[in-house]
Amino acid sequence: MSRKIAREYAYKLIFEFLFNHTRNQHTYDIFTHLDLDAGDVEYLGKVYNGVMTEYEDLTKEIEKYAHGFTLDRIYKPDIAALLLSVYEMKYMTDIPHSVSMNEAVLLVKKYSTDKSHSFVNGILSSVHKELEEKNGNN
Repeated sequence: MSRKIAREYAYKLIFEFLFNHTRNQHTYDIFTHLDLDAGDVEYLGKVYNGVMTEYEDLTKEIEKYAHGFTLDRIYKPDIAALLLSVYEMKYMTDIPHSVSMNEAVLLVKKYSTDKSHSFVNGILSSVHKELEEKNGNN
């Protein structure tokens, strides 16, 4: 299959997590038993578990750049995409930031409001810039 589909499954699992703040093993099992190859299943597990483990750190990072918005005022589909992308950018060095950012924007274009993609892109651009400065890649 493709990483794009695995990322969309991760997005849906993270979206679900935002409502109950617990892992839903049943939903996870459904996604991992669809048409994913072993590498995609590994990616899905890493991202899903990682977002849950690093949730507090990730939400602080998002709120830092969501000027004028607290987390409870941001649409849940947007938060799910932001959590996924920020996790990838901070903790998965094998994925280029541009790919994480672009895929998050595509997800909110598909699942959120007409204006969400620019909001999400703005936050992710700020996170990217900060990470690049920390890593000395500016």
